[in-house]
Amino acid sequence: MIWDYFKIIVIPVIVVTFIRVLFGANIFENFSSVMSLNFFITVPFVLGALMIYLSKEKDTPSYTYRIFFPWLGVCAFVGVTIVFQIEGWACWIMITPLFLLFSSLGGLFGGYIKSKKRDRLNISLVILLPFLIAPIEKSIHTQKQIFKTFTSIRIHSTKEKIWENVISVKKIESNEEHPKLTKFLGFPMPVEAVLDKNEIGGFRKAIFERGLIFNETVTDYSDFNKMSFEIKANTYDIPSTTLDEHILIGGEYFDMLNGTYVLKKISENEYDLILYSNFSLNTTFNFYAGLWGKWIMKDIQDNILRVIKNRSEK
Repeated sequence: MIWDYFKIIVIPVIVVTFIRVLFGANIFENFSSVMSLNFFITVPFVLGALMIYLSKEKDTPSYTYRIFFPWLGVCAFVGVTIVFQIEGWACWIMITPLFLLFSSLGGLFGGYIKSKKRDRLNISLVILLPFLIAPIEKSIHTQKQIFKTFTSIRIHSTKEKIWENVISVKKIESNEEHPKLTKFLGFPMPVEAVLDKNEIGGFRKAIFERGLIFNETVTDYSDFNKMSFEIKANTYDIPSTTLDEHILIGGEYFDMLNGTYVLKKISENEYDLILYSNFSLNTTFNFYAGLWGKWIMKDIQDNILRVIKNRSEK
C-alpha cells in the first residue's frame, strides 16, 4: 500500500521536475520560460493528472481524493526543487497557490480520462501540454506595467526631527525591524540610507542586507515637505545568493522606478508621513505578480515608516 502511494507520487514528480529543468535550460530560452503563465498552469495540471491517472482504480471515484491528493505531489515537487536549488523559497511561496489550484484541476481531469478505459493518448497529450502551449505564450508581446504602492503613518514630533530621519536613515538595528512578509520570504532587510545634499540632484544611497544597494537621485525636493527620487538597483553587483533570479531587481521581470516622501501637517507637532513608490513588472501574468509586488513593497515601506516614527518620537 505504502509503495503504491510512493510510486504514484514519485513518477509524476520526476516528470514535472524534468519539465522544469528543460524550461529553465538556456537552449530553450527562445522557446519557453519558467516565468510564464503556461508553466504555472500546465505543470501542476500535468502533475495532478498523472498522479490520479496512475492511482488504483478504487481511488478514482472520490472527488475529494482527486482534488486534494495532488497536493502531496506539489509539496514533494517544491521540496525537490529547493533541495537541489532549482527554485528558491520566495518564488514558491508566491506561486504555490496557483500550483495547488491547477494540480487539483489536473487531478479531476486525470480521474476523467482514467474512467475512459485508460486512454493513454489523452494522458500523453497532457504531458506534452506545457511544450505545446509554450511557443504560443512566448510569441505574445509583453508590456511593462507600472504599479504604485502607497503607505502612511501618523507621527507626533517636530517637522525638523521627522525630516532628519527621512532624508538619511541611520543604521537600523534588528530590534527596530517589524516586517512580516518580507522577513518570512527571506528578502534583505534595509540597513541605512545616506543623502549627500538636500536638494535636487542629491545622491542617496540606500543599503540593504546581503549586498543589495539602491542608488537614488533626488528629482524633487522641498525642506520639511517633499522628497522624490529615482531608484537604480546595483543589479549586476548583487550576489547570486541575495535574490532569486526570477525576482532580481532591475532584471528582466521586475524593477524599482522611483519613490516619494511627503510630510503633511495635521496639527501642532502632529504630522502624516506618506511614502509611495512605483515599480514595474514585465510578465504575462502581471495581474498576479502585481498583487505580490504590492504586498511586498507595502511591507517594506511600512517597516521603514515605523522606524522613522519611533526615532522621531523618542
